[in-house]
Amino acid sequence: MFKRTWSPYFAGALSGVVVILSVWIVDKYFGASTSFVRAAGMLESLVAPERVAQLEYFQRVTPQIDWQWMFVIGILAGSFIAAITSGSFKLQWVPDMWQKRFGFSPFKRGITAFFGGVLVMFGARMADG
Repeated sequence: MFKRTWSPYFAGALSGVVVILSVWIVDKYFGASTSFVRAAGMLESLVAPERVAQLEYFQRVTPQIDWQWMFVIGILAGSFIAAITSGSFKLQWVPDMWQKRFGFSPFKRGITAFFGGVLVMFGARMADG
């Protein structure tokens, strides 16, 4: 389609402007970690709503779809659109860089990604982010 990528410097600067405008206009900061916790709360509510209602955290932060949750969905959609329009989108189980360094093992990559994600989310939640 377009076969052209954005400059990472321009995209970073544009993201910075969007963050500034977000704080200035609606007094909201970008963030994603709360959205993942809310999504977990919504999923758990399907199975054990009484348990979610008892959790102290969900008494302060309601598990619901809000602007921040939609922001995370927008990141996913925007990334997909950018990859399609730049011609860089491709489906693959193991990225080339991982395969060169660690071999072709979707299981090994999945386990590593899972524990890396747990570590990052733990840190983000500790920082109240």
